[in-house]
Amino acid sequence: MKIYKIIGLMSGTSLDGLDLAYCHIWEEKAKWEFEIKATKSVSYTTEMETKLKDSISLSAAELLQFHNSYGTWLGQQAKLFIEEQNLDVDYIASHGHTTHHQPHKGFTFQIGSGQHIANKTGIEVICDFRTNDVALGGQGAPLVPIGDQLFFNDYDFCLNLGGISNISFNFHHKRIAYDIGLANMGLNYITRKAGLAYDEGGKLARKGSINSTMLKALNALEYYDLPFPKSIGYEWFIDKVVPIIDNTEDALENLLHTMVMHVSEKIAEDILQNTTRPKNTLLVTGGGALNNYLIESLQLKLGNTVTVDVPSKTIIEFKEALIFALMGVLRLRKETNVLCSVTGATRDSSSGVIYVAC
Repeated sequence: MKIYKIIGLMSGTSLDGLDLAYCHIWEEKAKWEFEIKATKSVSYTTEMETKLKDSISLSAAELLQFHNSYGTWLGQQAKLFIEEQNLDVDYIASHGHTTHHQPHKGFTFQIGSGQHIANKTGIEVICDFRTNDVALGGQGAPLVPIGDQLFFNDYDFCLNLGGISNISFNFHHKRIAYDIGLANMGLNYITRKAGLAYDEGGKLARKGSINSTMLKALNALEYYDLPFPKSIGYEWFIDKVVPIIDNTEDALENLLHTMVMHVSEKIAEDILQNTTRPKNTLLVTGGGALNNYLIESLQLKLGNTVTVDVPSKTIIEFKEALIFALMGVLRLRKETNVLCSVTGATRDSSSGVIYVAC
C-alpha cells in the first residue's frame, strides 16, 4: 500500500489567504483514505490582497509577471511550512489563485507558476487543474466533487461556502456539482467597505433586518435561472453583484443580514428541489461554515428534510486543500480527477500539469 505524502495549496475567491494541508493519502480495499497531518493558514497582506483582487485589470505582461512572482511566494510559503513542521513531502498540489474564469469564452487562468513553486521547494508540483477541462468544453469548475465522491460520499449533499457557494451530489447515479451563487464574497465585500475583514460568526448580520429592495435585486440575478453545469467567477461578482451592493444605502448590519438571507435562501432552494428521500444529510465546509448565523438561517430554510452537519474545524477550513492534494495524487496515477458529469466537458479527464524542480 503506497502512502502519498503531499501538500495541498488552496487560495480561494474569498481572498482571506493561503491554506496549506500536509496529507497522507492512500487507497485501501478500493477505497480512498486520508489523514491531514499538519495545516497552516497564511493571511494575505493588504498589499497582496489588493493585488490579487485587482489582477483582473492587469495587462498580459503584468499578469504573467505576477503569475511568476506569486508562484515564487507560494513556493516560499510551502518551504517554510515544511521546515517549521519538519515534514517529509513527496509532492505539492497547488490550485493557484483564479484571476480569470470565462469558460464560455474558452479560458480560465490560475496564477501561481508551478515551475517557480517546484524550483523554490525542490519538490515535484502538480497544478493547473482547470485548463484541460475547459479545453474539453467544460466549465473547469467545480473540481472539489471528485473528493466529495471519494472521501465524503456518506453525505447526500456536500456544500462548500467559500467566496462562492457550490454544491455536489449524486443525480441519476452520476456526481454533479455547480456553483449555486454568492457566499463569503458578498459578505466580505460589505464588511471590507466598512473597514472590517469579516463578520465573525455572523454577529453583525444577526442584528440587522432585511432590505427588501436589495434582496429582490439579488434574487433576480439571471445566473440563478441557468441550468447546470454552470460556474461563476470574480468577473461576474464585479459586474452583477457589486453595483447592487454599492447602490444600496443602508446600515452595515442590514446589508449583511440581507446577504445572509439571500445566500441561505438560494442554497435551500437548490437543495430542496434535488432531495430524493424524506431525510437527507448536508455536509457544510469552507469559511462560511463558521458563520453561525448563516448556518442557522440555512437550517431554518431547509426545515426537517435536510440535516446540516458542520464537521471539525480542520475539515471546514482545509477540505479544499485536502481535495487538491487528492487531485494531485490521481493525476500522478493518470486516473480521473475531473468529472464531466460535473463540468459538462466531453469526457472525464486526468487534469493537471506536472512540474519537476530544476
